[in-house]
Amino acid sequence: MAFSWNRDKQLSLITYLVLVALTIIGLFYGRSITGQHEFLRVWDWSNILLMLVGIPFILFQPEAGFPELWAPKVSNRQRIIQPVLIGVIFGLLDLLVVKVMMHPEPYTSLPPFLQPFPYSIFLYVSGAFEIEVFYRLIPLTLVMWLASRYKNGRHWETIFWVMACLTALCEPLEQFPSGSVAFILYAFLSGFLMNFLQALYFRKAGFLASLFLRLGHYLVWHILLGIYVEQFELP
Repeated sequence: MAFSWNRDKQLSLITYLVLVALTIIGLFYGRSITGQHEFLRVWDWSNILLMLVGIPFILFQPEAGFPELWAPKVSNRQRIIQPVLIGVIFGLLDLLVVKVMMHPEPYTSLPPFLQPFPYSIFLYVSGAFEIEVFYRLIPLTLVMWLASRYKNGRHWETIFWVMACLTALCEPLEQFPSGSVAFILYAFLSGFLMNFLQALYFRKAGFLASLFLRLGHYLVWHILLGIYVEQFELP
């Protein structure tokens, strides 16, 4: 399939640049409250530049075998609603295992994985965006674009399943947990499964679907939990 510039690509590019812009807003917001909160995490300009690397890849989705970000053939149920609900389920599971079962006592300060609200919205939306660019968008688009040209795409299907597994392993291995064997197994397997489902939704409904799945998880685990801790647990 030859590259063709059309309205769908324009919408994809605009959407991607809007996500970059939100990250820049979050950077300035974070710097404006630096020193006011313990364990505050703030983006650096190098992170913004790295996210721009994804622009060429966002323009080659159909050529690699994936839908455009707002492809008309994909319903918003597939692109947004289903992924968010799946992400929320994973977030609720983490909440049950880590907060309810392992750490029922109140926090005395916001732990590093939580950030002050409403700054947390900007940080975790941009954080999810960055992860999806480097865990899904770039590797899947590059490899599957090459696969579509190798022997006329004869092995595209097989290569996709291999890539889905490999990309699903990145986060669990990078954030390999410590603790009891039971917790390590839970964290690793749940992390792998969520990332694997993201690869499947990337294929079925595009980059935004994988992003919304992660955002559903972050909504519960990072944003809502952070609000709860700030309002009801901190002294």
